[in-house]
Amino acid sequence: MDHDGATDPATPSSRHAGSSPEPTDVAGCVPCDMMNGRVSLPGGRIHETSLWLVTHVLGTFGLGALAVVPKRHVVHVAALTREEAAELGELLREVAAVVTALTDPVQVYTCQWSHTNGEAAHIHFILQPIRRSDMDRHPGRLGPVLQSAMFDAENKPDLAAVEAFAERARAEFARRVAR
Repeated sequence: MDHDGATDPATPSSRHAGSSPEPTDVAGCVPCDMMNGRVSLPGGRIHETSLWLVTHVLGTFGLGALAVVPKRHVVHVAALTREEAAELGELLREVAAVVTALTDPVQVYTCQWSHTNGEAAHIHFILQPIRRSDMDRHPGRLGPVLQSAMFDAENKPDLAAVEAFAERARAEFARRVAR
């Protein structure tokens, strides 16, 4: 799409979805299914804007890792609308601040991985707290190598811990909005 919302044949949106705009909900897409109640969303909706949803990560990125997901089904960053892109920067900063306040990390990794079976999938940005203990468990590994080691170690938090963290995160977002 161009900046006016018209389809441009050179953009990922039009190359991968034909000439029609991408749908807002795709059954069988895990983020779409979670946002639309077809699949359980552990921790629930932590924070949202009109265009984005914040949830706890389902996988092995550890307790406190949050996902920022566009509400519209979109599989390429280049296919974000101008409004989605404009809102994203501030939201990533706010989510990183919440993760930092609640986990006291050495760093908050921010990344975007979105493939399913080797195909582009609904984009989502992961904000993952990296604690000193994570680095101690995987000495000498940093960045994507540390993430890979944590993934391989199956560092998946239990549901009760995710639910408790999500409650704390909702309260922290509310506190920040009230300021």
